[in-house]
Amino acid sequence: MQKVKKYFESIGFGGSDLEKILHTFELRHFKKNEFIVEEGKVSRYIGFVETGMFQYYVMVDGEEKTSYISIENTFFASVLSFISEAPARENIKALVDGSISTVTRENLKMLVNEIPAFKDFYIGLLEASICGIDASRHDLIVMTAEQRYEKLLTNEPHLLQQIPLQHLASMLGVTPRHLSRIRSKIR
Repeated sequence: MQKVKKYFESIGFGGSDLEKILHTFELRHFKKNEFIVEEGKVSRYIGFVETGMFQYYVMVDGEEKTSYISIENTFFASVLSFISEAPARENIKALVDGSISTVTRENLKMLVNEIPAFKDFYIGLLEASICGIDASRHDLIVMTAEQRYEKLLTNEPHLLQQIPLQHLASMLGVTPRHLSRIRSKIR
């Protein structure tokens, strides 16, 4: 849980607040292809990815459609399921062996109620998630696959080096072959 500790320290948490936060998180390990969230089941955790890579996807006509990948030093959540306590509409699985520092809904609520700065942090995390989801939806509607790839290349080039080609292609809404053509054209 060193990375989650370092993260919270970097955004200003310390002392007893930091200790209380870290006490509520639990480090969980996942093997490659192990599910963290399964479609139809309520997501009970959000967390901070310590190691590994976690794929968010839905099944469409028997094919995985990747919507997002959580990588190290980012937060993981099936937002709709976690907040509304409704069955998840997506699956989230480990693409490689990894670990996530997780917190339950109950412990998260306790932190929000007891630590005012944590409440501000959580609201900011939710706002960033909502903005990211809205931007992705907008991009899928108005941008071409080439434009979405160029945006990813500009804004998050580290993802292009870490995410496997087939998942990156799925996130962009193209086949791996089409993504290869886009990449060769843009280079």
